[in-house]
Amino acid sequence: MDSLVIAGRTFRSRLIVGTGKYKSGQETARAIEASGAEMVTVAVRRVNLDRSKESLLDFIDPKKYFLLPNTAGCYTTDEAVRTARLAREVGLSDWVKVEVIGDQKTLYPDVQATIEATRILVKDGFTVLPYTSDDPVIAQRLLDAGAHAIMPLGAPIGSGMGIQNVANIQILRELVTEVPLIVDAGVGTASDAAIAMELGADAVLMNSGIANADDPVLMADAMKHAVIAGRMAYQAGRMPKKLYATASSPLQGVVR
Repeated sequence: MDSLVIAGRTFRSRLIVGTGKYKSGQETARAIEASGAEMVTVAVRRVNLDRSKESLLDFIDPKKYFLLPNTAGCYTTDEAVRTARLAREVGLSDWVKVEVIGDQKTLYPDVQATIEATRILVKDGFTVLPYTSDDPVIAQRLLDAGAHAIMPLGAPIGSGMGIQNVANIQILRELVTEVPLIVDAGVGTASDAAIAMELGADAVLMNSGIANADDPVLMADAMKHAVIAGRMAYQAGRMPKKLYATASSPLQGVVR
């Protein structure tokens, strides 16, 4: 079975989905179901953790889905570390997707703060999946800090522009061999997800591309198939590109 393995845990699906921006908790649940995803990210700072009122967590069955808390909305190392520890304290998970934002307009990561948060949380016993830039040097620093996956953006968060950094993703694919490479951010439609997987990504994480579609449930289904197709194409190995045509049928044996 071609499975995704992160920190010794096996997932059948290579699609990871977020839970923000949906019209309702019911729509969120239907879209997640249609995506076939097993891992679901939850922004710790944007959900009601004490369940004193209706919470997004009421619509996600922890027996069916693996919850991955994330530190969305954090702008410093300290904020990210405290948020991760809060998620663990309330029983969500000792896994965390680390996001430390460095610029409010582009939502690009503060890579130095991300590296430091990763180092602290790994020492604290967390399984850490950091959202990062597509810089190979930063990826190596995160690996040195003990990251359990490398999650470069394909384009700015929520932009839907698709994979804008093909060369860098290919370079990262050669560099990152000990842990999964997961493209995070920028996917707008199914073909974007397929391209990410064809470039060799081990998985794709997305939220806006599904939640902001006219029909999020149908788009979730499309993304599921795109990730599967892209993975199969990568494994199959595409034909070489050529400048000129090559006949599909050989000339030998042609009746004259």
